[in-house]
Amino acid sequence: MARFTPEFLDELKARMRPSDVIGKHVKLQKRGNAWWGLSPFKPEKTPSFSVDDRRGTYHCFSTQNHGDIITFLIETQGLTFPEAVERLAADAGLALPAESPQEAARAEKAKGLAEACAAAAKFYQAMLHRADGRPAMDYLRGREITDAQIEAFAIGFAPAGRHALKDYLLNKGFADEVLAEAGLVIKPEDGGASYDRFRNRIMFPILGTRDRVIAFGGRALDPNAKAKYLNSPETPLFHKGSVLYNYTAARAAAADDKKPLIVCEGYMDVIALWGAGIKRAVAPLGTALTEDQLAMLWRSSDEPVLCFDGDSAGVQAAHRSIDRALPMLKPGKSLNFAFLPEGQDPDDLVRSQGVAAMTEVLEKARPLVDVLWTREISLRELDTPERRAALRSHLRDLVKQIADKDVRGAYGEELSQRLNAQFQPPPKQGGYNRDGSGQGGNPFRRSGPWQGRGPGSRSGRGPYDRGMGFRFTAPARPTPGLKSPSQWVREASLVLAAIHHPALLERQEAAYFELDLADPGLKALLGEVLAAISADPTLDSAGLKSHLTKTGAAGTLERVTSDPQLGKHRFLRPDTEIDEVEQGFRNALAHHLFESTLKQEVARSASQIFTDGDDAWKAAAAAREELINSSKPEEDGDVGDSPKRITDALERMKQTVEKKFGR
Repeated sequence: MARFTPEFLDELKARMRPSDVIGKHVKLQKRGNAWWGLSPFKPEKTPSFSVDDRRGTYHCFSTQNHGDIITFLIETQGLTFPEAVERLAADAGLALPAESPQEAARAEKAKGLAEACAAAAKFYQAMLHRADGRPAMDYLRGREITDAQIEAFAIGFAPAGRHALKDYLLNKGFADEVLAEAGLVIKPEDGGASYDRFRNRIMFPILGTRDRVIAFGGRALDPNAKAKYLNSPETPLFHKGSVLYNYTAARAAAADDKKPLIVCEGYMDVIALWGAGIKRAVAPLGTALTEDQLAMLWRSSDEPVLCFDGDSAGVQAAHRSIDRALPMLKPGKSLNFAFLPEGQDPDDLVRSQGVAAMTEVLEKARPLVDVLWTREISLRELDTPERRAALRSHLRDLVKQIADKDVRGAYGEELSQRLNAQFQPPPKQGGYNRDGSGQGGNPFRRSGPWQGRGPGSRSGRGPYDRGMGFRFTAPARPTPGLKSPSQWVREASLVLAAIHHPALLERQEAAYFELDLADPGLKALLGEVLAAISADPTLDSAGLKSHLTKTGAAGTLERVTSDPQLGKHRFLRPDTEIDEVEQGFRNALAHHLFESTLKQEVARSASQIFTDGDDAWKAAAAAREELINSSKPEEDGDVGDSPKRITDALERMKQTVEKKFGR
């Protein structure tokens, strides 16, 4: 690659007037000392795009895009920096700087291979119009390919003979070694004579970024051929995963149309769309999109449209593209997906229903997040809490793959909202029956693991909802009283455990998202903790604390981390092993649930058993106190055991009172 010194770039820009270069792409009118036109970066009716030849720059007042002629070609034509410089240098008649000896040698070798490929393309084109090429021409006519399409894409034909191309190129002075290295002939490993790689095939030249032929794709005419499509092998010129068919022409058309690139599955789709007037289509070369190809697409289009057949194979291809693209997503850079009617490709659709049908398909393209969501909820049964939890966990793993922090947070929030909407159950209708069942269900069981409100929520929403947070609804109960020191310490210990050990959030995810705190400061602090970890699951304790100091919960953070009572608990120390931390958290949570939730629910459920009589109420109250005292968790109690103990005790209480009063 040429080395472009500042002196060379200055000379290049001095030879080119920006209004001349930009005027090829934007209609400009002179006003005063500047040229004005409509923005090439966004649709508008009033010109806001200015070109100043004296300064050598352009400026778009509607988008704030600013730069010189090189920047303009990069931003509007999808060129790389070297490509833009080389194009301008050719227009200016300016020789490129000398390359190093090694680069010069590589360039000379590549030039020889490219010349051989160009000569082969001319040979194939000539063969298509001769007698041997009649079957190929008949096939193309049957696919309604016109002369204009044949010429625009330089379609040709490789004869069936083993040495037709080889003999032609040898007579042109190309060495057999060059033909083999260019992928045009196959040289057997046993030292035998080389022979043509492509035989009895319709040939599609593949162009590189400089519009030179670097490889070929061939479609077999023999229905019994082992491979329907055959591409050139990897060569010094051609790397399959770094090339898109028709890319150079398509990106120019996309820039002119101000519409995104369209990615089809094959050559014939691209050619058919071109014939229908849609000239911004490209195709990978028989493989799923690679990282390099995605980067190429995003240089030209923020949201290219991937067009697939609507059958299972097309859907699977779309899913592979999602998996490849997900880690690479950037702000403003994504993919859309257009699915054709099952059993049809773009070529079929255009020929059978016309360009309007294809346009409709493209206009209904779905964003990547939609296709991802549809895939994930259709892959598994979601009829139990465990299966829904598996979905939630898997979605979080997918979100973690996104490298960009802002996009990762946005995807977490979006998928969280979709989960909330998908699994929001119908509202409850009433109280409990005497056996704890009925309209309200078991009084000690949450009405559904997918509903609810958590810390910091307002109208069922809070900062913890962002980035794969999930809302949970606790059954209606009296608001806990404010706020003894012991209550604050109990709630603060649960929050501090997560701050010192973010890994605990993944282990006890459901418990944290379901946690209901009475203290507003702690509620807000926990909301910020959950939001931060959901947006960036890689945060450690130090990073989390640094983030929290910049939030509105910074004061509560300071109080929690400096409280001497909290420092007495071993599981709250930063250096404690995570297994011990988790055990301590579960015990603390058991006490919190008992004090803040289960006491009230036990009392309410017990009182609902009785509907009249002072003696009955006294008995209920006495039995309730006995129940509470006998069911309080031990210091080493486990949260998983407490609800069951209390439920069992409640049943014993019912039996005692019913026996005494004959109920």
